[in-house]
Amino acid sequence: MKKKIFLFSAAFLMAATLTFAQGNGMAGINEATSLVGSYFDPLTKLIYAIGAVVGLIGGIKVYQKFSSGDPDTSKTASSWFGACIFLIVAATILRSFFL
Repeated sequence: MKKKIFLFSAAFLMAATLTFAQGNGMAGINEATSLVGSYFDPLTKLIYAIGAVVGLIGGIKVYQKFSSGDPDTSKTASSWFGACIFLIVAATILRSFFL
C-alpha cells in the first residue's frame, strides 16, 4: 500500500511540475521574440555600414584596375557592385521578413 501511495505522489509531483513548466512558456516565447526584434534595427544599420565599406573598397580596386589599363575592369566592377547590392537587398529583405 505504501508503494502505491509513493508512486501516486511521485506521478502527481511530476504532473504538477510539468504544469508549472508549461504555464510560463508563452511569456518566454514573447520575450524571445521581442529581443530578436530589437536586434534587427542595429543589425540592419551594421549591414548597411558594411555595404558602404565594401563599396568604397570596391571603388578603389576598380579605379586601380582602370588606371593600370587592366582589361578585367568591367568584370571587377560588376563583382563589387553586385556584392554591395546583395548586402543592401539581403538586409532589407531580412528586416521586412522578420519584423
